[in-house]
Amino acid sequence: MAITAITAFWGVSMLFVITPGADWAFAISAGLRRRAAPAVLGMLSGHVLAVIIVAAGVGALVARYPLALTVLTVAGALYLVWLGIGTLRAPAVIREGAELVEASPGRWMLKGFGISGLNPKVTLLFLAILPQFTAPTSAWPVSMQIVMLGAVHLVGCAAVYFAVGFGAGSVLRARPTAARIVSIVSGLAMIGIGAVLLVGQLLR
Repeated sequence: MAITAITAFWGVSMLFVITPGADWAFAISAGLRRRAAPAVLGMLSGHVLAVIIVAAGVGALVARYPLALTVLTVAGALYLVWLGIGTLRAPAVIREGAELVEASPGRWMLKGFGISGLNPKVTLLFLAILPQFTAPTSAWPVSMQIVMLGAVHLVGCAAVYFAVGFGAGSVLRARPTAARIVSIVSGLAMIGIGAVLLVGQLLR
């Protein structure tokens, strides 16, 4: 597989990853509650599933049916709104000498899986953009090329999401007021992104 194709896809992929969105908001919210690791691992597992789906050829099948993409987008939007409301109802409140009592790591991992699995940004990247960087004439099968590009994407995701999650935890936990504000902003961001996606589908 040509290194130029891998490098070009990595550049496009990183543009998606470093753009703040629901994934960043979720990573920050998890970091404030000392749940960055399971939350990010959950998000990465959602990306792995997307790679497997596209490599198996299911992605091309889904892309042919606009209704399927619409259903995925609406489901993702509603899930974001639900998570955002939950964050607003219970923002991170850090008191000196006290630890937050939070959901189990498994639940945070499951939430992270839902965030990435239903994230329209991930759907767009893997269904519409990634296949353009494969070459049917390559010595590698197309499925293997997709796996390789997916692995490159996962490395970038892991680096950015872990940095955001642990960075939020280490920096903001020492500033309770700032932590609460950022937690509320993260919740509003998730609700706002979900609302924009729903309105977009209605206007279509």
